[in-house]
Amino acid sequence: MKISTVEQAKIDQKRRSFLKLSGLLGLGAATVSLLPVARAEALLFGKNEHKVSRTGLAMGTYVSITAIHPSRSEAENAIDSAFEEIGRLSAILSRHDQDSPVSALNSTGKLDSAPREVVEMVARSIYYHRQTDGAFDITVKPLVELYRTTFESGGKPSDSEVGNALRLVGLEQLRLNGDNLSFKRKGMGITLDGIAKGYIVDRVSELLSARGIGNHLINAGGDIRTNGLADRGKPWTVAIQDPEKRRQYPEVLSMTSGAIATSGNYEVFYDREKVFHHIVNGSTGLSPEISASVTVMADTVMDADAMSTSVFVMQPSAGISFINRQPGCECLVVGNNGLFSRSNGWQA
Repeated sequence: MKISTVEQAKIDQKRRSFLKLSGLLGLGAATVSLLPVARAEALLFGKNEHKVSRTGLAMGTYVSITAIHPSRSEAENAIDSAFEEIGRLSAILSRHDQDSPVSALNSTGKLDSAPREVVEMVARSIYYHRQTDGAFDITVKPLVELYRTTFESGGKPSDSEVGNALRLVGLEQLRLNGDNLSFKRKGMGITLDGIAKGYIVDRVSELLSARGIGNHLINAGGDIRTNGLADRGKPWTVAIQDPEKRRQYPEVLSMTSGAIATSGNYEVFYDREKVFHHIVNGSTGLSPEISASVTVMADTVMDADAMSTSVFVMQPSAGISFINRQPGCECLVVGNNGLFSRSNGWQA
């Protein structure tokens, strides 16, 4: 399942083709961020309201930003700055960019005087690792890389290979001392894929608000932040699409200011059977098979991003119970059997 604005459904097929091509070519987030950004579209609603939207490739997905503002030029300039900020933060947090601090940590096993953004991401990841009893774990990179490289070569990882990779997984083996990071075991690595995109969307939303663009929507491949109102003073409409890609929207949400994110097994997978995908259980070394997608609403996209990944790893009942204990959070789980499970306060 993927979250998108209704009006963005037209680019879903292009996005899936892009992701498939990215996987085949091994494109990382750094490469993607260099691709051109589409020019903005602008519509005039009345004398004092412009709707300006722009879609570009960043963070390994399509990113769409829509702003409602009296001045078209101010909205366009703010959106330009927003995409620049996405590029700056991606260069810091990406594990694909060989020059990033995260890559330096993964290649050398330590990172002294880490940037503030990396420290914030790791600290929040440790928090969710503890909150979820280990379901959220950024040290699963050895497993993710094992799946990717093995299936790219036409093979399948053996039990012994998975076991060897598992010995390198465990967030308790990552030291965070002030702004210094280090691994306790050689060969460890982190991936911030399950939290960094949400963090970046939050920062971009703050940038737009600071530039006076209070009414805006950011959609980064299903990580969505809404603020204020859409055109003509209406709430933003966010549709939840089922994992079968039948262009049906089982639930549609009306949002003003809020955050929502989805984790699913339907976009990035390594084998034809879709048994091995980009979400990995750090305890078993395998990809969870019970849920098809998990959608979480939270105060920030960063938190929604991390919690949707966590709940996907958990058994659905345990995940729902976890969300019910989190203030201000709700979730919708779509099982591989097609059944829906909702938290106590979920409202379509």
